[in-house]
Amino acid sequence: MPKKRPDLTKLLKQHWFLLGIFFSILLAVLNPYIGAKGGPLKPEYTVKYGAVSIIFLLSGLTLNTESLHKVFKQYRLHSFIQLFTFVLIPVLVQGIAMCLWYAGVNVWILRGLITVGCMPPPVSSAVILTRAAGGNEAAALFNSVIGSLLGVILTPIILLFSLGSTTVVPLTQSVLQLSATVLLPLGIGRMFARLHDLSNPSPVRTTYTKPIIFGQIALLVVIYTTFCDAFYEHDMAVTATDVLITVILVVLLQAILSGLSFWIAIHQFTPQDTVAAVFCSTHKSLTLGVPILRIMYHGLSHASRTGLPLLIYHPCQLLLGSLIAPSLAKWTKGRRLPL
Repeated sequence: MPKKRPDLTKLLKQHWFLLGIFFSILLAVLNPYIGAKGGPLKPEYTVKYGAVSIIFLLSGLTLNTESLHKVFKQYRLHSFIQLFTFVLIPVLVQGIAMCLWYAGVNVWILRGLITVGCMPPPVSSAVILTRAAGGNEAAALFNSVIGSLLGVILTPIILLFSLGSTTVVPLTQSVLQLSATVLLPLGIGRMFARLHDLSNPSPVRTTYTKPIIFGQIALLVVIYTTFCDAFYEHDMAVTATDVLITVILVVLLQAILSGLSFWIAIHQFTPQDTVAAVFCSTHKSLTLGVPILRIMYHGLSHASRTGLPLLIYHPCQLLLGSLIAPSLAKWTKGRRLPL
């Protein structure tokens, strides 16, 4: 009996997000100027205050009040994520960098890698990937916001201990930016969701599917502009060997951190909480990282090598997270996690 051919339309519906990622990267390769900072799309405004705000507006629409109340009581989960982010990763990366220094890896690339390890989590990618993987979105949202605020204070301190040098992060500007792109859209989304529930009293909760799709589209825009920025860095005085070594180091580091976070969390938390822990504890912020690197290494001839790990880490975490999200989604629904 001949095997039934897979339905192409069904496959496209199931894997459209992954296809969208590769298509976004391809567009960025073909003409990175369009989506790079300062380009026609002006991502420093349209993405920073547009796409990111949409992600959190949709989070406010889809989160239920019960989840928000419950998340404040999950002290163990929050402690794990923040300790993994600000203690375990910096210590682990410092140890790995020392070993790689003895192996002859460029010291400035290693300094950049250590700087990445000291960064706080981003406020968008971890949330949308947690939602896509069926994880605890409320916990991811809470820890992303708290981690970003803690990073303003803790990251300079950790950098001082790790590298012997540090910088000052503008607290007021960071709080205002976080409020404009995260807290305000989230509050508006919750307000509209509350008005909807009051006008449509029903014991059956509405399942919001379209907002989830719009959130994934917004993330694709973030991924596209991130890769445009990475490919448009013409002034980076680095060799092909530097880039290759950094890509290998970053991919291996992310695999190690994601695996370690998953292995520890799976023995402590539910599958949904584990997904949130993996994404929130291993992702690093480009928004805070770039200004810190520019201040710390401005004018140095090796500044481009130092910034290379962060520029590669950010798009890689989006790509890796998007690749593992479907498998994690199956696992959170009670099916076996493919290894």
